[in-house]
Order: sequence, then C-alpha cells, then structure tokens
Amino acid sequence: MGIMVGFLVFPRIQQLDLTGPYEVFAAWPGTKIHLIWKTLAPVASTTGLLLTPDTSFAACPALDVLCIPGGSGVNALMEDPETLAFVRDQARRARYVTSVCTGALVLAAAGLLRGRRAATHWNALDLLRPFGAIPTSQRIVRDGNLITAGGVTAGIDFGLAVIAELAGQAEAETIQLGLEYAPAPPFAAGTPETASSEVLDAARRRGATSRREREAIVARIARPG
Repeated sequence: MGIMVGFLVFPRIQQLDLTGPYEVFAAWPGTKIHLIWKTLAPVASTTGLLLTPDTSFAACPALDVLCIPGGSGVNALMEDPETLAFVRDQARRARYVTSVCTGALVLAAAGLLRGRRAATHWNALDLLRPFGAIPTSQRIVRDGNLITAGGVTAGIDFGLAVIAELAGQAEAETIQLGLEYAPAPPFAAGTPETASSEVLDAARRRGATSRREREAIVARIARPG
C-alpha cells in the first residue's frame, strides 16, 4: 500500500529536483502525490516549465513524506513566514521530512536542521552550518526521520532510498529497473572533486548571483544553536 507524499512547488523551482523523485514515488502502486503551494495557479520553474499545484497550504492533508525541492526560488522561501510555518507544521506530523538539493536551506530556515546531519547542493553546503546543521557531503544523508539529498539528480537516488525504507529493497529495485535508472554519465564532471578547475570556476560564476543573495539571507536570518 502506498503513502501520502507532498512536494512543495514554488516559483523558480528546479524542476528536476521535483520531477526526478516524483517519477520514483509515482511508480509505487497506491501512492498519492500532492504538489503544494499557496494557491493553485501554475508556477514557472527556473527554466520556464510550468508546474500546476493541486493542493494549497490550507487544504493540504497530513503527509507521510514531506519533500522540499531546491532552485533559485528557495531564496525567497527562506524569508517567507507563511511557507516556513507550513513546513514546520507538516514536519511535526510527517513520517519523513526530506529535501532535494537546496531545499535543505528551507528546512534550515524553518529551524528543522539544528544539530542534524544534512546534504544539499555542493555550492550551498557551507550555508547550512550557520543554522546549526552539520553539513555532510554525501548524495543521500539520513539523520533519524530527516532524509536530505545532494544536488538535482540526487533526487532520483533519494526517491529510491525512501521507497526502500518504506517498501523494501526489492520494490525499490523493481522501480529502478522500470525506470532503467543506470547512470553512466559521458563526463566525469559531476562533483567539484572530479570536475576540472576550469569547469568548477565556470559553474561557480554561473551561480554567483544566487549564491550572493543566499549569503546575505543567511546572514540576516540564521540563528545557530
């Protein structure tokens, strides 16, 4: 039997943070998935893909799995009292509280990562520490009922790991095979450790504006301890 999974969907979300694990959870029979936002109006991802929420904050039922994806829109959410209150409320009742990529910064801003190990995108990992979290450079990190994933594509691994927790490894492997998830990237540039210095510098320059915004937000709102 499936579970109730809820993904926060918001303007300037990184769509693969959502759609990767969405495909995994949707492949488990009986699972109900909600896309949750303040209203039911479509929102645009960072790349312009329109996503349509099906449940508002006010109407959202108690979730078994709460998942916060990342994206440049996370910056606004970190200082949005309505969103943070919703996340805290659902987190109190959820079986698993989770994030993909920079969605971990929303959990941190909501005060849910103090003293806990957490992963996020490599270019935001150090920003967890001011919130009292323990930044952990792994693709999936579990600390009690908190499960966080690294950047973007780690969301697929994360979804399979959660299915394994809930339904067993055989079910997770069956879903993995159905999705033909057998990553074999053409280049060894998927992490800062394996990318060349030129590629790493280029990636940092590309994300510099959002990174500066996040640093300023963290300096305003972080309350460690």
